[in-house]
Amino acid sequence: MEKSAAIAALSALAQESRLDAFRLLVQAGPEGMPAGQIGGRLGLPSATLSFHLNQLRQAGLVSFRREGRSLIYQAEFPAMTALVSYLTENCCQGDPAACGLSAAACNDAKEGTTA
Repeated sequence: MEKSAAIAALSALAQESRLDAFRLLVQAGPEGMPAGQIGGRLGLPSATLSFHLNQLRQAGLVSFRREGRSLIYQAEFPAMTALVSYLTENCCQGDPAACGLSAAACNDAKEGTTA
């Protein structure tokens, strides 16, 4: 992940409603969730929700597909994994225990994989 992409993702997640929406989509899994259901669960009006989901989409953290008249949003798991890897790749500096990580987790972060 490039530094600019990490900044965009972190900026998008730095807002409470966007973080809540992203967490909800991560919990929903690859099948995603309709926008109306997200708004209902988070208590957000549709215009506000649309703004927040668009910010997450522009940061590459979510995508959507149309099913009939519904928009189904889903978390972009590769982007999430890349962000976590970006944040942990320099954490270890040869001492994974200093970051509370196993050596395997540190190597996975450096390789861009998950443990």
